[in-house]
Amino acid sequence: MPLSGEAIRLMNYLDDVAVTLRRVLAAVPNLSPEERARVAEHLQQTRPNVEDVAQALSAR
Repeated sequence: MPLSGEAIRLMNYLDDVAVTLRRVLAAVPNLSPEERARVAEHLQQTRPNVEDVAQALSAR
C-alpha cells in the first residue's frame, strides 16, 4: 500500500529531528558538566518527547 502525503511529510519531519539531534550530539563535548546537566534536564522536561510520539504511533 502506498504512503499518503501526510505519512511522507511526517517521516520528513522525523528526518529533520534526527539532523537536529546529530547537531546536539556534536555540541555535547563542548559543554561543561553543569551545562550538560541543564541541557539534559531540559530535554527530559520537554513535551511532547520521543516517548510520547512513539506511544501515539503504537496506540490502536
